[in-house]
Amino acid sequence: MKIGIMGGTFEPIHIGHLLLGEFAYEDFGLDEIWFLPNGNPPHKETLDTEEAMHHRIEMVRLAIKSNPNFSLNLSEADTKKHSYTYQTMRHFNEIYPNDEFYFILGADSLFAFEEWKDFRKIFTTCTILAAMRDDKDASAMKGQIRYLTEAYGAHIELLRAPLVEISSTTIRERAAKRLSVRYMVPDVVADYIKEKNLYI
Repeated sequence: MKIGIMGGTFEPIHIGHLLLGEFAYEDFGLDEIWFLPNGNPPHKETLDTEEAMHHRIEMVRLAIKSNPNFSLNLSEADTKKHSYTYQTMRHFNEIYPNDEFYFILGADSLFAFEEWKDFRKIFTTCTILAAMRDDKDASAMKGQIRYLTEAYGAHIELLRAPLVEISSTTIRERAAKRLSVRYMVPDVVADYIKEKNLYI
């Protein structure tokens, strides 16, 4: 199978994440998209608790429930140790040797890729699908793809998806002020945030 990997803290998951997954699924003929909530990302300061991790996982579960092509994978959902992409992707390759993996990331991550731990090892485990913000970024993105391909033998494809100016930070800030987050997240996630009084 051809499997897309969407990693992130998903605090909370929002429509931008879901759109990326949907466009990757369609444009690259993938069979499944796996959403991987990261329990303790090395690049972010987190004070996550088991309860907070539970909420993030549950919101992902609710958000993707209606899409049979999306599934939840808890391989990185451990709050006690850092999860590194190269380790996760190597693990997937070992236990699913007949499948092809496509790692989905945003433009910012593509330009910061050399800062990731053991990033060279990631290139041997998957194809990178790099989401472009808009057409104005096309030249810079293509240049970065060319550079990483020539320098490290990476296999990277451009993922063209709608530009959605929504961030999880903005959603948390609005929820903290008891403002609506509807239309920024799926209705089931908006209801969950309100019911559990998250981010207040």
